Amino acid sequence: MTILLDITQINPGDYRAFTFFIGCMAMMAASVFFFFEVGNTEKAWKTSVLVSGLITFIAAVHYYYMRDYTIATGQSPTFFRYVDWLLTVPLMCVEFYLITKKAGAKIGLLWNLILASVVMLVTGYWGEVAAGADNSNATLWGTVSAIAYFYIVYLVWMGDVKKLAASAGPAVAKANSLLGWFVLVGWAIYPVGYLAGTAAGQWYAGFANLGLDMDIIYNIGDAVNKIGFGLVIYNLSRSSN
Repeated sequence: MTILLDITQINPGDYRAFTFFIGCMAMMAASVFFFFEVGNTEKAWKTSVLVSGLITFIAAVHYYYMRDYTIATGQSPTFFRYVDWLLTVPLMCVEFYLITKKAGAKIGLLWNLILASVVMLVTGYWGEVAAGADNSNATLWGTVSAIAYFYIVYLVWMGDVKKLAASAGPAVAKANSLLGWFVLVGWAIYPVGYLAGTAAGQWYAGFANLGLDMDIIYNIGDAVNKIGFGLVIYNLSRSSN
């Protein structure tokens, strides 16, 4: 399949493809901004700003391919989306470690965050793939994915990340709180999408009747979450501590 990022390929009424295009452009623009600002950032925060740029850059590249895949096949790019998340979500979790490192965050916290995010995504993908032929395992894998997600929420809101951020100073504590809201509220669209996509024959079958185009919601949510995450980190790098 030839991959050409050409806006003329998008039909005027194809809002899903349009949000893929806008998402790609927005995250590419954010990447350029973050990468250029690394050189103007204090040494203590350079890695954090660089990681922010990597997150949006990886997402932009995947959106480039997801848009063309969707136009060519008419299908939701589930595989490509999970590949994107498997790379970018752990990096978003790495940000929590980086901003609390100076307060004494241990490498074990980093691996706990990464492992939880990988479990959350792998089990979520397995549940959606299984749902394509046999929905019987969707609830099981969705539950495991949810447990991993709430473990991350716990670490950020009440666990080690919260405690370390509080001891690192008001700027880090405020940044952690803002990032925590992205995890708690912004990431909530993903389990909703899982429920809507695997609802047939499940106790939550009502989600199938919501009439939501989850690709549009995912596209907007991804752009807001990933760019917003990076802007919080960027603002922290410019704050006095």
